Amino acid sequence: MNCQDRQHRGIDPLNVSRRWFLGQCGVGLGAMALRELIAGSAGATSPAGANPMAARSPHFAPKAKRVIFLFMAGGPSHLEMFDNKPQLAKFDGTLPPPELLKGYRAAFINPDAKLLGPKFKFAKHGRSGIEVSELLPNLAKVVDDLTVIKGMSTDAFNHAPGQIMMSTGSMIFGRPSVGAWTCYGLGSEANDLPGFVVFSTGKKGPSGGNSNWGSGFLPTVYQGVQFRTGGDPVLYLSNPEGVDQEIQRDSLDAVHKLDAMRLDAMGDPEIATRINSYETAFKMQMSAPDVMDLTREPQHILDMYGVEPGKGSFAGTCLMARRLLERGVRFVEIFHEAWDQHGNLVADLKHNCADTDKACAALIRDLKQRGMLEDTLVVWGGEFGRTPMVQGGSDGRDHHPNAFTMWMAGGGAKPGVSFGETDDLGFGVATDKVHVHDLHATILHLLGFDHTKLTYRFQGRDFRLTDVHGKVVNELLA
Repeated sequence: MNCQDRQHRGIDPLNVSRRWFLGQCGVGLGAMALRELIAGSAGATSPAGANPMAARSPHFAPKAKRVIFLFMAGGPSHLEMFDNKPQLAKFDGTLPPPELLKGYRAAFINPDAKLLGPKFKFAKHGRSGIEVSELLPNLAKVVDDLTVIKGMSTDAFNHAPGQIMMSTGSMIFGRPSVGAWTCYGLGSEANDLPGFVVFSTGKKGPSGGNSNWGSGFLPTVYQGVQFRTGGDPVLYLSNPEGVDQEIQRDSLDAVHKLDAMRLDAMGDPEIATRINSYETAFKMQMSAPDVMDLTREPQHILDMYGVEPGKGSFAGTCLMARRLLERGVRFVEIFHEAWDQHGNLVADLKHNCADTDKACAALIRDLKQRGMLEDTLVVWGGEFGRTPMVQGGSDGRDHHPNAFTMWMAGGGAKPGVSFGETDDLGFGVATDKVHVHDLHATILHLLGFDHTKLTYRFQGRDFRLTDVHGKVVNELLA
């Protein structure tokens, strides 16, 4: 309504009440406010404009520019691999002290379960003298490059919540994963590949499912993209019969123009995600098969990892992870779902370590010889450890969140260090406890972020990977 209209209706344009203004103009104000909110949201989630995955700088100079997370899903036993407990061997077959189990929650074992001594021998290795089990002869040779964290703890004692906790900092489904937060903060240097790539090498996927690499409430452009270990790395990557690259490019350009018009009108960051996804998928048709073709690697590299080209394996995914990082991918996560030894502990651990030990050590050596380890952070671990008490007769251990071991290498982590100690039975952390939130805070710090400031506003509050917890463990930093 203009001034003349108001005058015709007997309304003085110079003497308009607030009540009249809000009553008559509320819809217009709401529309303007909504547009500002949408624009603000789009700007917050796409700081690089049309390309939400464009590389950007963190809060301060980072030590690590990229991450490989070797997720040993199922809960590897720290007591057979990294945490030597002679006292546990001494009291094998006896009941644990009652005060040890006060208030303890186990997944399956009974309160009267007896202690089970370690099943493998340990020895000190390298200049650092870090103890490693006989199960890990190859990792023992690179132990001076490792940062071993023996005092890990978590809140969850079942697989799905534990994996989601390790992946997202919360046992609640729907939070962004650490890989998604990394891409949200740093973007990606890969123009023709996703910024966050995931492999799963077990017979089944992780118990926590896709939420382990999801983007939660972050724009979906930051979620992980699962690659297969054989055939087309991504389903439907090849064009159907009768569609060549020129036809596909023309179709994509037409869709792009329509999406761009809608993005200009609405400012919805999910439209920018869709545009980016289409372009990345188009470029991946050329780049992804090339990066997955391990026959391009020299034979001595294949031998070092233990890779047989054309045969899917954990070793192959480790080598592909290095190739992806060389092409600018920001975060690669490899799930090896095989570590849930409620029984058959000895045989299964031998098999699992035979599958992974050589490739883990080769990955560290390979990154180091290429000058990549200094700014690539490698993280190894599962969602929790295993109990000092026996399960399944005489050869199994239950889930154990109170104490377990993880390790890091490169990317500004302090090499040749064993940090934290568990008690004499390996049941609880005795010194220098590192909670999952602390691990996340430390990873983000190595990537150049203050974990309290890498936030995203959702449902009226600022969220972060570490929620309201977490502290950087300075003793783990080089």
